[in-house]
Amino acid sequence: MSRPEDLAPPEIFYNETESKKYTSSTRVQHIQAKMTLRALELLNIPDNSFVLDIGCGSGLSGEILTEEGHIWCGMDISPDMLATGITRELEGDIMLQDMGIGIPFRAGSFDAAISISAIQWLCNADTSYNDPKKRLLRFFNTLFASLKKGGKFVAQFYPKNDEQVDQILQSAKVSGFSGGLVIDDPESKKNKKYYLVLTSGSPRATEGQVNLQGVTMDAQDELSDLQRRKLRRGKDAESSKNFILRKKELMKRRGRKVAKDSKFTGRKRRPRF
Repeated sequence: MSRPEDLAPPEIFYNETESKKYTSSTRVQHIQAKMTLRALELLNIPDNSFVLDIGCGSGLSGEILTEEGHIWCGMDISPDMLATGITRELEGDIMLQDMGIGIPFRAGSFDAAISISAIQWLCNADTSYNDPKKRLLRFFNTLFASLKKGGKFVAQFYPKNDEQVDQILQSAKVSGFSGGLVIDDPESKKNKKYYLVLTSGSPRATEGQVNLQGVTMDAQDELSDLQRRKLRRGKDAESSKNFILRKKELMKRRGRKVAKDSKFTGRKRRPRF
């Protein structure tokens, strides 16, 4: 079965017919509700938080935000999806916006943000001038700015392969986010779900942390071969400063030894270049 991202850009794929079909499907409604509730569980935010819904579509996830006691606004690239949402009398504000161009809100506007089944579209080059790497960086940079200090972001997404997962994680990290990946039902091909769980700095003391249960955090930088050998021998890894000081001391000792040898033999040693 072909993925929607491989068929057409989202603003074209989700036309009027597809938008109504998607929104009226009870199966889709159930899945969207389940994933939105899971995202909120990972966010762990207090009631009445101001939340941005990125790729809000026709507002299926927004309805869950309202039911859970949050104030929200949403953005989506598909005019037909948004038009379908307007007919459903949503309580959140919605706007037409391509997330790959950036999040168009002033700094520190939101307590948190969610995205359900959307950010994988950023990994696709729909046109010759759309560079996935640049779009991902622009998205995460502007999202980081739009969140309050300690703001949180959880995105459920469907990666095509491990390369897309790495692209997304790396772009988030470069933009200043900390966090990692939660994979629900990792052994199931059908029910496996990816959740990106991020925070933009340290939260206030009165605010809750993101729910990091099950998060696979970013791996630490790999040690060099020399450091590994030293650690295997039970020695601490030598810092760069200590390495330089040790080398200087060794050169001094060699210099004293050279002077002594020259005096003893009565010969001048030729300098080495």
